[in-house]
Amino acid sequence: MKVIKNAQEIQRFVLEQKAKGHKIGFVPTMGFLHEGHLSLMREAKRTTDINVVSVFVNPAQFGPNEDFETYPRDFEHDKQLVEAAGMDVLFYPSVEEIYSDQDLIQMTVTKRTNVLCGTSRPGHFDGVVTVLTKLFHLVQPSVAYFGMKDAQQVAVVQGLIDTLKFPIRIQRVQTVRESDGLAKSSRNVRLSTDERQEAPVIYQTLQWGRDLMKQEGLSMSEAEKRVREKLEASLKLGKVDYLTILSYPELEPKETSGEKILATAVFYKNVRLIDNIIISHQED
Repeated sequence: MKVIKNAQEIQRFVLEQKAKGHKIGFVPTMGFLHEGHLSLMREAKRTTDINVVSVFVNPAQFGPNEDFETYPRDFEHDKQLVEAAGMDVLFYPSVEEIYSDQDLIQMTVTKRTNVLCGTSRPGHFDGVVTVLTKLFHLVQPSVAYFGMKDAQQVAVVQGLIDTLKFPIRIQRVQTVRESDGLAKSSRNVRLSTDERQEAPVIYQTLQWGRDLMKQEGLSMSEAEKRVREKLEASLKLGKVDYLTILSYPELEPKETSGEKILATAVFYKNVRLIDNIIISHQED
């Protein structure tokens, strides 16, 4: 496995591989890697020829109450995981390699950000699309892999690709879960024993809501009301931040025959958990 830190070097490497007819798979991360990231790497290795993983803690997506300096970093651990996963390149640029005082363009996302977690993180997705535009130009992937645990990010990235006409296909990778259904997250360790015992009810309620919507043909607003009521009744220690049903990936509160997202966030004492289910009428 190669470790590349220079933008020109990663461009040279990618051009050499594409000249050989290889399809490039790309897994962009902010490091401190876990099982969710590994599932993206496994999918990349399965479906593309040359696999690039980036580790870059992006300062542009941190809000005023989010501390970029204290974000967890462990490069040696990340390097070991990426190499063990059989990836070809770990791209590990510095902030100075990605951003310059001479940058003239500031990107702004105009849709899909004023709902779900975006309401409490103004400017966050502007930073996401800015850094991904830079990384996409450097790595030139055929396929980029994103986990559906952060389905709003996937929707925004799909919008970026569609708007700028990047020749890139987004590969959605399903959320990695514990045996009881709780979405895996490094934040789960902040749950108390009792909270951890209760938390699986979040996903169980989303599953119930998916079945409710398919069987009864309710309007989105009525289904949303009933699923929220069920989740609130099921929680004794957690508190619902939001529970929303929207069209996907548009993330709009409109009736649609296409995909919908049923998404929620739940506050516990020391952590906020998010989860979602994508609902398609084409599913069995």
